[in-house]
Formats: sequence, C-alpha cells, structure tokens
Amino acid sequence: MNPATIFPERSRGRPVDTDQQDLKTKILLTAEQLFTDHGYAATSIRLIADETGVNPALVHYYFGNKHALLQAVLDHSTQPLIHALASLKDNENTSLEGLVDLLISMAAEHPNMPHLLTREVLLPGGEIQDYFIEKLAPRLGGALPGLLEKEKQAGNLRNDIDPAYSALMILATCFFPFIARSLAEPIFGINFGADGTDTLKQNVSELLKRGLTK
Repeated sequence: MNPATIFPERSRGRPVDTDQQDLKTKILLTAEQLFTDHGYAATSIRLIADETGVNPALVHYYFGNKHALLQAVLDHSTQPLIHALASLKDNENTSLEGLVDLLISMAAEHPNMPHLLTREVLLPGGEIQDYFIEKLAPRLGGALPGLLEKEKQAGNLRNDIDPAYSALMILATCFFPFIARSLAEPIFGINFGADGTDTLKQNVSELLKRGLTK
C-alpha cells in the first residue's frame, strides 16, 4: 500500500510525524465515540473513516482491522486511569477519599470510558473481554485490592473487610452513576456538572467510609 495514496496533503513546514499522530488520535477519538454510541458490531470502518474525514484505507493502514482498532481505542481511553492508579500506588498517603476522587474524576473527564467498558467488556459476549482481562485489568481494577490491603495494614480500614470484594464495590459505586447518567439526570435530578460531581464524590466517600473504615 502506497501511503501517498491515503495520506491527506500536509501543511507546508509541518512535520510528517506530527500530522500522522494527529490523524491517529482523531481516528481513535471518533471510533471511541461511535463504538460507545452504537456498539462494535454496528460500527463499520467506513463509518469511522467518514466521520473522521479520512479514507477507510488510512484507518486500515494505522490499525489493521476493526478488532485491533477497538483494542487501540480501549488502550487510549483507559491510559489516564492506568497512569493515575500507578501514581496512587506509589503514594504513601493513599486514602479512601483520594481513591474515590480519582475514580469519579476520571469517569467525569472521560465519560465514554464506563460505557465502552460496559458494552465491550462487562456484558456477556463482550468483543474484547479476553483482551481486557489479560492486558488491562491487572493495571486497572486489578490494582485496587493491593491499594486497599495497604490501607488495611496501615490500620485505616476495618480488619474484617476483604480487599477484593471491597474493590468491586468501590468500582461499582464510582462508575455506575456515569453508566446510568441518561436515566439518573431526568429521574433523580442528578447534576453531572462540576458541582454535581463534587457532591457525588462527597456522598460516595461518606458511604464507603461508613462501611469500610473503623
């Protein structure tokens, strides 16, 4: 395949690598939105290309096939949370409030992530469930039990809690409001703006503290 036939003409003086990285990111963001809105099965490479404004051959050139593109989208959308959890793991002052703040902040800043994980990972038959379990889970939810165990050993959590079960409850409590946002806003009047997100953090933190701390 000749790249000259699929790459748009670049602006004079702009590095080719920068142009290509911008295009890859644009394709990833477009695919993320379409996979989130319509699901993997209903989203074609041609639709992604049309919405991005590129030739379908360019999408194949960068990512190979649709399955590989979905993996790349998941990698891209979860990287901020992976890096944040890694930083939290190295922080000696990890707290339950800090963990809740991190998870809810990430869900608010990357609203497609909870929906994408639900559609293509959590539901039965999820397109990339195996990939997620093998490649991403150890650095995402799989890191939480270790963080909670550290807090437990430090005397900050109850002795009778199980870190693995508690990690599952924390993830569910922090992420579910964003998965249910389309119903939570009109039915419960939940505000997902900055003020509402702060209120959500306070309520979730208080709920978890009462159940997990001494």
